[in-house]
Amino acid sequence: MRTPRKGRLITVGEIRARLARAARVEAACPLTTGIFMRIAADAAEEDAAAGLKPVTPYWRTIRDDGSLIEKFPGGVENQIRRLEAEGHTVERPKRGKPRLVGFEKKLTAESPKANATKSLRT
Repeated sequence: MRTPRKGRLITVGEIRARLARAARVEAACPLTTGIFMRIAADAAEEDAAAGLKPVTPYWRTIRDDGSLIEKFPGGVENQIRRLEAEGHTVERPKRGKPRLVGFEKKLTAESPKANATKSLRT
């Protein structure tokens, strides 16, 4: 969650893949990962409220399909506000979850989707 710089994104799937590689296991539990992502996001908000910098940019974490995470502090609206402030475009369908437009091109370099997009361009 700390790695994506302004304008970049990381998916929950990529975080799970990194955790699994670091632990030398096949997969990281999606439930446990989600719980700890929420804890990290809450801690980042507490740090920001205390005036500490830099804080973990949890709002740059999205689901694998580009949808946003409603359990982050302030809900989806806070994540939308922060992402739009960084230049991202959010699609808000009448039905379904808000989703980032063109998110695949803005994933961190290690992300499998980013690498697939990169290989198509070369």
